[in-house]
Amino acid sequence: MPAVSAGLLLYRWATDAEAARPGAGARRLEVLLVHPGGPYWARKDAGAWSIPKGEAEPGELGEVPATVTAAKLRNRAAGVDLLAVALREVREETGLEPAGPFQPLGGVKAHHHKLVFAWAVEHDCDPEAIVSEAFTMEWPPRSGQTRHFPEVDRAAWFTLPAAREAVVPAQRRFVDDLEILVGAGPRREAP
Repeated sequence: MPAVSAGLLLYRWATDAEAARPGAGARRLEVLLVHPGGPYWARKDAGAWSIPKGEAEPGELGEVPATVTAAKLRNRAAGVDLLAVALREVREETGLEPAGPFQPLGGVKAHHHKLVFAWAVEHDCDPEAIVSEAFTMEWPPRSGQTRHFPEVDRAAWFTLPAAREAVVPAQRRFVDDLEILVGAGPRREAP
């Protein structure tokens, strides 16, 4: 059955160092992306980053119909508090607990028919201070050895053009929608 994930696109307005002369105060929009942990992602960068997100737990989507189509999955997801799923998953992957307000960005269809829903929220943080839960897997494959890896091995703030290059292709729409939602032209700080 296709999975349903939910997450947050955290953003901030960062001061542009070059425009930080007295009276200028220009700011640019940046988004927080996370890099998946584990050996399969260790050497991947461009197109490998993601919004902090995770899958809804079994049972959170309700009863499983006899046949599952993308439309039926969307209908089941509509009755679930996916924002609560997003908040839980962001806490598990980063240790962050943004307070909102949360602005829905809708959903996208990712690989293997997975549906990913996202909300935008303004929230600043130090990406070096994120704390991620771990997962366990056999590594190396067929070795019989079990190792622990963080769900997220690093996080970073990206400008919108850089985010479009870094994020997995299916999630680029979230970056585009955020730009429209917040009007991402340079902002001036009030004097």
